[in-house]
Amino acid sequence: MPPTALEERAPRATRRHSVLRPALLFVATCLSVLWTGAHMTNEWRSPATLAELLSGWVYAVPLMSILLCHELGHYIAARIHRVPASLPYFLPLPEVSPFGTLGAVIGMPERIRSRNALLDIGAAGPIAGMVVALPVLLIGLSLSPVEAKSTGYYVQEGQSLLYWLLKYLVKGNIPDGYDVMLHPTATAGWVGLFVTMINLLPWGQLDGGHIAFALLGPVQNRIARFVRWGVLGFFLYNLLTFVGPVLAGRSGMPLGVAIGNSLTWLVWYGLLGLLGRTMGREHPPVEPAPLSPTRRRVAMACLALFVLLFMPTPLANYTPADESENLSSSAAHTAGGTYRVMSPR
Repeated sequence: MPPTALEERAPRATRRHSVLRPALLFVATCLSVLWTGAHMTNEWRSPATLAELLSGWVYAVPLMSILLCHELGHYIAARIHRVPASLPYFLPLPEVSPFGTLGAVIGMPERIRSRNALLDIGAAGPIAGMVVALPVLLIGLSLSPVEAKSTGYYVQEGQSLLYWLLKYLVKGNIPDGYDVMLHPTATAGWVGLFVTMINLLPWGQLDGGHIAFALLGPVQNRIARFVRWGVLGFFLYNLLTFVGPVLAGRSGMPLGVAIGNSLTWLVWYGLLGLLGRTMGREHPPVEPAPLSPTRRRVAMACLALFVLLFMPTPLANYTPADESENLSSSAAHTAGGTYRVMSPR
């Protein structure tokens, strides 16, 4: 029986929505990230003119390039392996997120059955994103001056082994009492490292979970439980680092700021629990065929990259007690600090 006109239109409408929604979300995220970048280039004021808004491109373009390449890495790998996958759905979040976005997700309605495909799809995103993030960060650091440390309010970006190495390569030894004040492009590169680090957490169906399961098989499900408890452990570490000295009277940092500095890993502990409830606590099984030798090396390299990118304290506000009441709510949520981002040695 031939299809009716309505039946013929339905697939076309579905295909149109599968492109239109991701496209609209991508544009919205570009605007959201541009708005965040404009705050950085206009002394943390909301842009009042089109020129001020467009000045945020030095943050928005490099960051969106990193995120887009990350997601396209997943998408292209899925297409190569003929795994059904949606276009990336970018998530704009102006003002609330210090980065202007929550990143992006790709929908895959079917589980990945091949272990080699699982590795390729999981690893393609972080690798593609890092290919862009590294030169962005190096260029950004070259544009960032080394100045005397601030004695007022600032936001400290997280430190990792790879980040320390890149700063040393670009700036060499930094004198005592001085620090790198991050250019917005450098901030975009740092956000790229942070996003890759989060995605490489070896848990569940995050990129790192896919990679670890492809490498280790079902034993990864047991390891993932310890990973989640480790996330909670780093919350406790930050609690002792920031709140402990305040309660002991050894720090003038406001208690609310100290608690806020401790919450990042607690939030991720909760998010991992939520993901576990909605997507399953264990990774879906794959076919028993082993990984190829080259893919095993790629998997181990990705897990090593996670170690190099790991940041015990992703973001921290440093606020003298006598200035805490003068901070605006928007300043308290910026990624780069009220004036400049400080980057310690």
